[in-house]
Amino acid sequence: MHLSDITHPNQLHGLSIRQLQQIALEIREKHLQTVATSGGHLGPGLGVVELTLALYQTLDLDYDKVVWDVGHQAYPHKLITGRYDRFDTLRQKDGIAGYLKRGESKFDHFGAGHASTSISAALGMALARDAKGEKFKTVAVIGDGALTGGMALEAINHAGHLPKTNLLVVLNDNEMSISPNVGAISRHLNKMRLSPPVQFISDNLKEQVKQLPFVGDSLSPELGRLREGMKRLAVPKVGAVFEELGFTYMGPVDGHNLEELIATFQQAHQHTGPVIVHVSTVKGKGYAIAEQDQVGYHAQSPFNLSSGKANPSGKPKPPGYSKVFAHALVKLAENNPKIIGITAAMATGTGLDKLQAKLPNQYIDVGIAEQHAVTLAAGLACEGMRPVVAIYSTFLQRGYDQIVHDVCIQKLPVFFCLDRAGIVGVDGPTHQGMYDIAYLRCLPNMVLMAPKDEAELQRMIVTGVEHTEGPIAMRYPRGNGYGVPLMEEGWEALPIGKGELLRQGDDVLLVGFGSMVYPAMQVAEILSEHGIEATVVNARFAKPLDTELILPLAKQIGRVVTLEEGCLIGGFGTAVAEALLDADVVVPVKRLGVPDILVDHAEPNESKADLGLTTPQMAKQILDAFFSKQPSVV
Repeated sequence: MHLSDITHPNQLHGLSIRQLQQIALEIREKHLQTVATSGGHLGPGLGVVELTLALYQTLDLDYDKVVWDVGHQAYPHKLITGRYDRFDTLRQKDGIAGYLKRGESKFDHFGAGHASTSISAALGMALARDAKGEKFKTVAVIGDGALTGGMALEAINHAGHLPKTNLLVVLNDNEMSISPNVGAISRHLNKMRLSPPVQFISDNLKEQVKQLPFVGDSLSPELGRLREGMKRLAVPKVGAVFEELGFTYMGPVDGHNLEELIATFQQAHQHTGPVIVHVSTVKGKGYAIAEQDQVGYHAQSPFNLSSGKANPSGKPKPPGYSKVFAHALVKLAENNPKIIGITAAMATGTGLDKLQAKLPNQYIDVGIAEQHAVTLAAGLACEGMRPVVAIYSTFLQRGYDQIVHDVCIQKLPVFFCLDRAGIVGVDGPTHQGMYDIAYLRCLPNMVLMAPKDEAELQRMIVTGVEHTEGPIAMRYPRGNGYGVPLMEEGWEALPIGKGELLRQGDDVLLVGFGSMVYPAMQVAEILSEHGIEATVVNARFAKPLDTELILPLAKQIGRVVTLEEGCLIGGFGTAVAEALLDADVVVPVKRLGVPDILVDHAEPNESKADLGLTTPQMAKQILDAFFSKQPSVV
């Protein structure tokens, strides 16, 4: 059987180890070819090929349910669940999603782009199963990185108190923190503990000793301690922790040994209650370049398979926003030891790896723990430090209560830097930075700003660091800037709540925020070709809004258009409309942004076209709204 023949995971049943090894080889080849061509996550999926095949050979996927944490490690899962023929459309518009998606396949039992959710979801499914009297198995596959998330630990705490609820947690440990020798000893101890003789002695020790003359029940407490002592001799230290929390622990198991994996999973399914199987894998397994650079090859843009190097672009690109952010922050931190950069396991993505390399004592990585990151920053701010919390817009949502309760209510000067704000493209709905304007501007004491380009980003970093009257947030997009001149030093802070007048015209007022300021200027040029002259304002701040600039212009011109790369409900345009309403400035307002829909995976320009947010589309909407000739009413 070949990989291309598999349309249902149950076709793995009965295959020999050699046949499974051949399919594993074909999965890696298809995985590598696809990601090298179109880009995507590389290392995570390569590391779980054998794990996936072994697990699925021991399950009936017509009934049993598997929840993959995050989903970028589930490319092998996609390839054996009926998506081989379309896998070359991975992360492309209308193609296969980069994460699990319930609407895409009946085998995608739970979708997720944020880590640490799998155990909670799988436990919920298990409890529903038991309530309905059903018998299917539930499995959560979670990486060791995702296990740093508080939500995963909360779920483990809950599951451990449900000794009759069958749940299998597969811990995919690809950090290689277990050396070969220690791993071999641990595997031996695991096999010994799970072998029938040891199970018999452990489980039946009390009954055996009770049969001895003159003993009976008199040694029950001692026997209990003896039985627990025997278990501790057989369980590695890491496993003892899970055993204390109520799980049966198995492992660590070699995550690339199909025979051992299958045997372990089969044993795990025989146990009652929560079980954790600790699997040691190599991230990027089977592609030497990815194995040697596990951080760099976690995800890749299109690249050359033989060299591992990214395909050259047609022309040099301006620096990315993340790079400019990192460079400016390091410069400031060199002269201000109170600046502390904080990331939640995204050092490379946010650019804070540059701060780590240059000033390691001014850098903190909390792991996948955004809630902790926010309150940690609040504690630092209490003691006069200048915490800079760099987190993707979509991930900061996970720390919302902490922003409200621990930062805003106490009016603490924490600087939030929201990378990947707006439309981010091929990662899909879970990663689009759509909601930060709406969820931050409603909070008392919060200041919210967005730069129009990379040079203004530099000044806003200074603004955020120097603002000590309360929390302040800056959102900025994914990708490259505009190539505007940058300064190496001497940046000045911006006055809080003050916008910028970029262009004057008498026919319509265009108020752009952040990444939509340059498009607003381009829209103004298109309108000018139709004889319509626009005033363009760079708002800079969504809160506080520069009403001293915007309100008089709106009243004078009489037509207002707002432009933002975020959700319209509660967003920047809503802020402008509210300000006009509160000031009794009654003029027509057209809001351009993302409507109340989920933005699926596609290239950003494709998504913008679907949303009507290209510059020609926006110009047409303005023409239709304000300047089309209306038929006379007879």
